[in-house]
Amino acid sequence: MYSLSKMNIYDYTTSGGKNLIEEYIDALPVTSKTEIYAARQLIRDKGVEAFSLLVTRQLYKKLWEIKISQERIMYVIQDKNSVYMLHICKKQKGKAEKQELEKAKKRAKAAGLL
Repeated sequence: MYSLSKMNIYDYTTSGGKNLIEEYIDALPVTSKTEIYAARQLIRDKGVEAFSLLVTRQLYKKLWEIKISQERIMYVIQDKNSVYMLHICKKQKGKAEKQELEKAKKRAKAAGLL
């Protein structure tokens, strides 16, 4: 027996329609790009269960991050069927850089997710 745990991924898109998450990923080296797209497919296929298989941590209230190599994807899970990828950046220090975190929080609040 199996369950259909499909999850929709909604990337942050500007008012002009630019998908900033995919643009960032597509500009990465092939190895990093492949790892990130594999993680996104895992989320689509396994739903909320996928997050227990990834390296994640809570940043602020409902705002979390996925750690993949040097990249960090900040997201909010709205419900069992929807995750919002709000920001992606390269991790360069021990903690999430404050301005990167603030950007993700601002986007989450504007979307009514926080």
